[in-house]
Amino acid sequence: MSESPANTAAPMDAPNGPGKGSWVDRALNFIEVVGNRLPDPAVLFLILMVTVWVLSMLLSGVSFDAIHPATGEAVQVTNLLSGDNFAYFLSNMVTTFTGFAPLGVVLVAMLGVGVAEQSGFINAVLKKLLGVTPQMLLTPMLILVAIVSHTAVDAGYVLVIPLGGVIFYAAGRHPLAGIAAAFAGVSGGFSANFVPSAIDPLLQGFTQSAAQIVSPELQLNPLNNWFFTSASCLVIVLLGWWLTDKVIEPRLKKVAIDGDPEDMPVMQEVGARERRALRLSTLVMLVGIGALIAWMLPGDSALRDSAGNLAAFGAPAMKSIVPLIFLLFVIPGVVFGYAAGTFQKSKDVIDAMSKTMGSMSYYIVMAFFCALFIAEFGRSGLGTLLAVEGGNLLAAMALPGPVTLMGIILLVGFVNLFVGSASAKWALLAPIFVPMLMQVGFSPDLTQAAYRVGDSSTNIITPLMPYFPLVVVYCQRYVKSTGIGTLVSLMLPYSLVFLLCWSIFLVIYWSLGIPLGLQASYTYP
Repeated sequence: MSESPANTAAPMDAPNGPGKGSWVDRALNFIEVVGNRLPDPAVLFLILMVTVWVLSMLLSGVSFDAIHPATGEAVQVTNLLSGDNFAYFLSNMVTTFTGFAPLGVVLVAMLGVGVAEQSGFINAVLKKLLGVTPQMLLTPMLILVAIVSHTAVDAGYVLVIPLGGVIFYAAGRHPLAGIAAAFAGVSGGFSANFVPSAIDPLLQGFTQSAAQIVSPELQLNPLNNWFFTSASCLVIVLLGWWLTDKVIEPRLKKVAIDGDPEDMPVMQEVGARERRALRLSTLVMLVGIGALIAWMLPGDSALRDSAGNLAAFGAPAMKSIVPLIFLLFVIPGVVFGYAAGTFQKSKDVIDAMSKTMGSMSYYIVMAFFCALFIAEFGRSGLGTLLAVEGGNLLAAMALPGPVTLMGIILLVGFVNLFVGSASAKWALLAPIFVPMLMQVGFSPDLTQAAYRVGDSSTNIITPLMPYFPLVVVYCQRYVKSTGIGTLVSLMLPYSLVFLLCWSIFLVIYWSLGIPLGLQASYTYP
C-alpha cells in the first residue's frame, strides 16, 4: 500500500439505500461504523497489550479456584509489570517479533506470489480458469478450494484469500465478496475438510489423554471425526455460497472500488505469445510437482518424519510448505515472464519481489504490535483463566446432555475470540469436557466434534486472530477505507450462520447415527 489506510470507512449501503433495508443490513452497518471508529489496528493491539499489563498486575495477587488441567495446580495470573517480567519483555521484543509465525509465512510466500503476479502468470491462469468455470459456480468452487487449502497448513491465508479477490474482480464481481468467501472457507470452515490434515491427530492426542483420566486403556483413532468433517465440507460450501451471493455481495453493490491502479490486478486478454508462455510455465510447474511427489512417495523419504508420516506437524514435508509455495509460484512465474517478455533481465524479477514487499509494509507494522500483544496475553495467564473458568461454569450447570453439547460449542466459540490456537484451547478444555461428558454417556469422539464446530465458526470475526490484519490489508487493495469494522461486518453473517447451522447439523448427524469417523462412537462406555 502506498498510503496508510483510513479508519473511517463509510458503512456499506444496503441495496435500498443508506439507512434503509432490512434490520440485518442496519445491524451490520452499525457494527461496521462502530468497528471502524476503533483506533488503527496497530494502535488497537498496543492498547490491548497495555490493558493486559494492567489486568495482570491487578489480578496477580488474587487466588483463583480454577485448576489448570495439565499441571493440576491453581491457575495464577502473572504480573507482567513486575521488574523481571518487564525486563523479559524488553529483552525479547525483537525475537518475539521475528519469531511471529504468520510474519515469515506471509512474507516468504508473497515473494513467490509477487513474481508470478508481476510476470502475468497469475493473470493468464485466472483467465483460463474463468473461461472454463460457469459464473454461477465461481463462489462454491472458491470456497471448496479454500477449505481444501487447510491441508497445506496456512497456505489458504496467503494464497486463496487474496486470489479470491482477484478472481471476483476479474469476473466483474466485487472483490471484497471474493475475499470474504475465501476467508469464510479457509478460517470459518477450518474443521470442514474431506482431506485429512495434521490437525486431526493433534486434537485426537489431547482428546485421548483427557479420556484416559476416566478410562486409562481407551484408545482413539486419529481420524475419529473424519466422516463428520467431510460431510461438514458440503454444509460449509452451501452456506457460504448462499451467504456470499445473497447477503454479502448485495451489500457491497454501492461500495466503490478505489484502490491504487498500480496495485489493482489487470486482467488483460491472453495473446498468442502469452498462451505459449503459459503452456511452458505450466509444464515446468507440473514437472516440479511430479518430482516433489516422487520424492515423497518412498517410505524412507527425507520429507517424512521418523515414523514415516508425511502429514505430521513435525514432518519435513509440513515444515517445508511455505518454501514449496514460494517455489511453486516463483519458478513458473520466472519462466512465464521471460517467455512472455514481461521479464527482460534478472533485475525485473527482483523488482517484482520488491514491489510486493512494498505493498506489505503496513502489514509488517501491524504484525509487530500483534506479535507483542499475543505473546504478552499468553504469558499473563488470562487466556488460561478464561478458558478454565468458562469450562468449570458450564460443568457446574449440569445441563442435559444435548444442551451441554450446544453449550460447549458456544463456549468454545466465545473463548476462540481471545485464544486463537485450536490446539492450545483444546489442551485446556479437553481435560474438563471429555471426562465430564463421558460420565453422562457421551463419547470423547462426539465431544471433540462439538469442539471443532465451535473452534471454527468464530475465527473470522476476531481481530485477535493472527491473520486477521492480513485480510484487512487484502481488502484495502481494492477499498482503501477498509477497517476492522468493515471486515467484521462482512464476516459476521458467515460466523453466526455457520455457528447455528453447523451445530444443528451435528445434532441431526448424531440423531441419525451416521459414523463420526474411523473407529468412532457416540456413547461411552
